[in-house]
Amino acid sequence: MQFKWNNETATPERLAQAKELAEKIGMSPILADLLIRRGIKTESAAKRFFRPMLNDLIDPFLMNDMDIAVDRLNDAMGRKERIMVYGDYDVDGCTAVALVYKFLQQFYSNIEYYIPDRYEEGYGVSHGAIDYANEKGIKLIIVLDCGIKAFDEIAYAKSLGIDFIICDHHEPEDEQLPDAVAILNPKRHDSTYPFKHLSGCGVGFKLMQAFAKNNGLQFSRLIQLLEFCVVSIASDFVPVTGENRILAFHGLKQINQNPSIGLKAIIDVCGLTGKELNMNDLVFKIGPRINASGRMQNGKEAVELLVERDFTKALMDADRLNGYNEMRKDVDKQMTEEANKIVARLEGQQHRQSIVLYDEGWSKGVIGIVASRLTDIYYRPTIVMTIIDGVATGSARSVGGFDIYDALKSCRDLLVNFGGHTYAAGLTIKSKDIPEFCKRFHEYVSRNIRKEQTHPQLDIEAEIDFKDITKKMLGDLKKFMPHGPCNPKPIFCTRGVYDYGTSKVVGRHQEHIKLELVDSKSSNVMNGIAFGQSSFARYIKSKRSFDIAYVIEENSYKRGEVQLQIEDIKPCEQYT
Repeated sequence: MQFKWNNETATPERLAQAKELAEKIGMSPILADLLIRRGIKTESAAKRFFRPMLNDLIDPFLMNDMDIAVDRLNDAMGRKERIMVYGDYDVDGCTAVALVYKFLQQFYSNIEYYIPDRYEEGYGVSHGAIDYANEKGIKLIIVLDCGIKAFDEIAYAKSLGIDFIICDHHEPEDEQLPDAVAILNPKRHDSTYPFKHLSGCGVGFKLMQAFAKNNGLQFSRLIQLLEFCVVSIASDFVPVTGENRILAFHGLKQINQNPSIGLKAIIDVCGLTGKELNMNDLVFKIGPRINASGRMQNGKEAVELLVERDFTKALMDADRLNGYNEMRKDVDKQMTEEANKIVARLEGQQHRQSIVLYDEGWSKGVIGIVASRLTDIYYRPTIVMTIIDGVATGSARSVGGFDIYDALKSCRDLLVNFGGHTYAAGLTIKSKDIPEFCKRFHEYVSRNIRKEQTHPQLDIEAEIDFKDITKKMLGDLKKFMPHGPCNPKPIFCTRGVYDYGTSKVVGRHQEHIKLELVDSKSSNVMNGIAFGQSSFARYIKSKRSFDIAYVIEENSYKRGEVQLQIEDIKPCEQYT
């Protein structure tokens, strides 16, 4: 994949500002400039960034309807009403349900949780779940990570005497809201809450924070719940800034120091015991195993594991989820191969700036992953759908800077339902409307996507020399963690580097390069790894110079030693 490098040159004014900030915080001007790029320009702001404090969490009662939600929850407990905690079947929904259920269960026993079946009930609040709640005498449902568009379902529940508290973070439908007792969503159009980007689990945490505050409970009782918040923040790709950074920072600390039994079991089956977990581990190891439950069977199994109290049973449950994840990988691989063949066959597809594919045989649980893979391969907004009984269910994924939610919104008169975020969304459509939808979706993308958004890009944060890379710099870079959207791992570039003479191709299929490099500014020999870039090996071994874009990391085998993870290589001469 050929990346376009975006390398913004700092102005003299910004360089001077970075030098001044660097002296105050005891860091190099290079890293001080990274802070400035993130909007952190003062010593006090830098200290808050590097040491996020739980005391800086926002007052939960600043969220619209929070007082009403807490009052209704207190009333339900006071009247001994049966309560249902209901959530989506993905990581965000399952962690949110586990968080709220686990906390409330300490004080109240007349409570249960419910995860809808992806295949039988579909996304969001289902009529079947409401009928079940009515049969069980449930009077209050706390719905997490969905519900903001459940107009008919919540009206139906109300007719049966069942109240809803909605905890969601998806975009609402214009200014109209369902007729729930309380709607907690920082993206409400009338929202007064200062931070808009909480995960669904994060909104659930704010409800529990408000409940604890209202009932005089110590905040320390909420600390362990932060492990669920960080898993949801990592897996749902919400910005790791503001309040999310505080929740993620302390959530990672909790999961590394004292994980709950359920998460400890997942860590064990992932082979991560004894390792200090980071956001990548949550995204690529922990999250997929929680997700696999809802993709291949029922997400309720994931919640059962997350709230489990017996470690022996938790290990058995985690092993079962691990098995689901292996099944998911097989289905994912097969579907991706089929989808790639379809893309290759479509006449003129290479000139189209978006992809829409559908097939009756595809698994509903894996279409989102396949959409993500196709987006990575072709770098175009992509929708993958499966059709069951004349209705298509789809997942949409986008490229940097293009709002896929707005693209779907432009076709909403054709859709039965849709929802999501800028980069990921879901939709339901009658199969007879797919041709018209494809036509209008492709037209919308063609009109609104910018040329640079259709090519993979790397945002280079600083051009440096090897002499700038020290163990102190590595230590200071760790303070920028946790990483994620809006706070990515910094990508640096160095120009005109050479093979030291010992670089070699590695990997089962000889697809990677293990590098030892030098530049012309120092005698430093830098170790690096370039995954999937063995096509450059011949050029590198020819002793000709090349430019590299990379992330500075700690060598996983030699603690404290610097290693470069090479993101891209650009030969200084034409490769032949």
